[in-house]
Amino acid sequence: EKAVNLKKDLAEMQEWMTQAEEEYLEKDFEYKSPEELENAVEEMKRAKEDVLQKEVRVKILKDNIKMLATKVPSSGQDLATELNVVLENYQLLCNRIRGKCHTLEEVWSCWIELLQYLDLETAWLNNLEERVQMTENLPDKLDAVNDALESLESVLRHPADNRTQIRELGQTLIDGGILDDIISEKLEAFNARYEELSHLAVSRQIALEQQLQTMRETEHMLQVLQENLVELDRQLTSYLTDRVDAFQMPQEAQ
Repeated sequence: EKAVNLKKDLAEMQEWMTQAEEEYLEKDFEYKSPEELENAVEEMKRAKEDVLQKEVRVKILKDNIKMLATKVPSSGQDLATELNVVLENYQLLCNRIRGKCHTLEEVWSCWIELLQYLDLETAWLNNLEERVQMTENLPDKLDAVNDALESLESVLRHPADNRTQIRELGQTLIDGGILDDIISEKLEAFNARYEELSHLAVSRQIALEQQLQTMRETEHMLQVLQENLVELDRQLTSYLTDRVDAFQMPQEAQ
């Protein structure tokens, strides 16, 4: 009777493993939304816990069959053969579910990391847009233009590492068919805004550099002119002090 019960327990265990494999490993999952992906991760975590909890039952079966084999070798031998099959299938199921759980957790981590990089770069784009707007309607002063140019250039000196991460993470998920529509939409919107703002910022940078160059040249010309006027004023004052007749002065002084 005990052998019959153990045989029944082995059959039930095998049936449960078959159902678990169908439910957790043979489904054709499609992750088209973050909610679906998150739910799949949580489901696989529960599956892993469920499968590992059966380890106690498997151990009890193993111990009971060993004990029976010492008392009734003939019955125990047959059950030991079935037990080995169950143990092998159970270990395989554990490994596969652990592997799938780990994979889904990695995919979820990849998605969260992508969102974090997108948030960082979006904040940078907002800052860049603000600096570009600050270059409009500047007072016609050299210091104001120079400060605006330096401020814009400091934002433009932004490393491309984050954008590289966004591209690689997004492509990895899309290639796996995971959240591909959502990610493609996000990347398209981000890249379009990046290209537009970068082009506008570089154009403003070039315009400010040209404006600054022109203002510096004008300032230099005014300074030279001012120095010449001061020298001329000094000479005229000297001539007047010495009561020099106008026709005796150099042509430029006349």
